[in-house]
Amino acid sequence: MHRKVSLSRAPWLVKLLPLLLILGACATGAIREKQLTLPVIDGATSVGQEACAECHEGMSAGVHSRLTGFEYMGGTEGCEACHGGGSLHVNSDDNGQILKFGELLPEESAAVCATCHTDGKLMDWTHGEHALSDVSCNDCHTIHGGEKTALKKQDPELCYTCHQEQQAKTNFPSHHPIKEGKMTCGDCHNPHGDLNTQERTTDLCLDCHSRYQGPFVFGHAPVEDDCTICHDPHGSVANNLLVQNEPFLCLQCHEGHFHMLRKGFDPVPATAKFNTGVKPYDKLSFPTKAEAKAEFDSVSAANPDVRFFMNEDYPDRWTVYSRSTPNTAATTAANPHGAEGWQTSFATKCTTCHQVVHGSDLPSQPLSGGGLTR
Repeated sequence: MHRKVSLSRAPWLVKLLPLLLILGACATGAIREKQLTLPVIDGATSVGQEACAECHEGMSAGVHSRLTGFEYMGGTEGCEACHGGGSLHVNSDDNGQILKFGELLPEESAAVCATCHTDGKLMDWTHGEHALSDVSCNDCHTIHGGEKTALKKQDPELCYTCHQEQQAKTNFPSHHPIKEGKMTCGDCHNPHGDLNTQERTTDLCLDCHSRYQGPFVFGHAPVEDDCTICHDPHGSVANNLLVQNEPFLCLQCHEGHFHMLRKGFDPVPATAKFNTGVKPYDKLSFPTKAEAKAEFDSVSAANPDVRFFMNEDYPDRWTVYSRSTPNTAATTAANPHGAEGWQTSFATKCTTCHQVVHGSDLPSQPLSGGGLTR
């Protein structure tokens, strides 16, 4: 009987699982939101904007003072729409009993602004990084400013008052054209929310860099996931906004690249000769690695001044090579760069061969070995 009851409850547990996940996310802080608190003045009532103008004569030039009745959406009009009822303030000898934005908490001043400014890009304010970092509306905006946005400074100078690290990066050799005046921070960032996209970060980048969108037969996983894995959009000392120069950036993921790890040999001096009485050695092929190794050990012992090496030319053939020419003069043809020859050749720039790192319709290593990933 107990087994039947447990089975009958299983579908209900499945239905409750999404709710449990949401509750768990809320409990761990994965879903973050700034709680706004609307401030009030106990006992204060409205006295009308005319009473305010008797003392505050210079406040009529701002954009808020030019609002019409319907724009207040049925709320209190005039100065008291933002500063609260003014009755106690008018009758106070110490000019207190009024909402002063410079003295309000960030969540209180934002709550006052949110009574009207809640649509469009402003609707994400409570989930944005600025709100969660206790940035208030009046840190960036002048409440009585004359322009529509009433910013204290223009973008990007306003952003740089806090984001000085990003300002420094705009002076790096590789950067977006912000200081040249062709872009602003607001082209990518919504200061009242997050990024100017409802999708992935990559989709924001592709709004301008659409040629990297694909689809490609052979895609690059970081490109499909997040452009900022490889690029720093604010600026970099590496070319193309890369977070690190080649090949070090590529080797963070492709650490086992066979070109880099291939072993080299020290070059043989040009004056080196075969031992007396030993004829020049021609390369020989063997069907097994063991036979090739035996030949390698034999000729190496007989000719200590000559470098020999083995290579698997094909899956069924091993070849032993020497570095000597038929006239017995040793050369460096097999490895002209010495013991670090492969590192020297292939540890410079991966894009010398892999030129289309964002994606291609050709494999990254063509079987013929004669083509590039174009």
